[in-house]
Amino acid sequence: METAQHTLAGRWALITGAGKRIGATIARTLHSAGAGVAIHYRGSAEPAENLAAELNSLRADSAIIVRGDLLVAEDLDGIVSATLEQTGRLDILVNNASTFYPTPLEDITADHWEDLMGTNLKAPLFLSKAAAPQLAANSGCIVNIVDIHSTRPLKHHTIYGPAKAALAMLTRTLARDLAPAVRVNGVSPGAILWPEDGMTDKTRDSILKQIPLRRAGEPQDIADCVLYLVRDAHYVTGQIIAVDGGRSIGW
Repeated sequence: METAQHTLAGRWALITGAGKRIGATIARTLHSAGAGVAIHYRGSAEPAENLAAELNSLRADSAIIVRGDLLVAEDLDGIVSATLEQTGRLDILVNNASTFYPTPLEDITADHWEDLMGTNLKAPLFLSKAAAPQLAANSGCIVNIVDIHSTRPLKHHTIYGPAKAALAMLTRTLARDLAPAVRVNGVSPGAILWPEDGMTDKTRDSILKQIPLRRAGEPQDIADCVLYLVRDAHYVTGQIIAVDGGRSIGW
């Protein structure tokens, strides 16, 4: 039987990019712990709607959807305000949405910079700013999804790695600036889901050899760490936890 300390009942979480993949697993996990969830999406309307319907079938009025383009400044405030209009409160912000693709130095354009820095750094910053008053009022928290490549460069990802490194520093900075009212932490995934556009067997085998546990993780591994930071880690702030099977220490 859950005690008050171990339930998120009555609290609301906004999760960006929550219609599918890791974001959807985070939404399901926080929901199963009692939270209401605001499922943010940009283009994945049908998966977001289906997830909200699934969660509402389990507990009425416990999930909503919120659309917004993380590269549009006005949308960032709008995502938070639209959430509050429907929920009346906000306790948890999970900055999960991310853009990831290679940008070899010779091919980099200003659009690549705006896209990768926008989704991985600018959006988490300005969403946190918009959410901060509500989070502070409710002794809430922020969890940023970083990446082990924030500290270990990935070849030809000349913008993505620095963007995630900046997100790691933003996590620590916000932890200082928003304390003591709001805790801010990060989760740094390793090999969890392979890229949607495919990957060669050779590349996949090479990555697996770098992982001490010799296997890829699952979205649930990330979601469980988010749940820990949100629900159980009352004396933890400014930390980034690697969930990577030991890869970050092994290559």
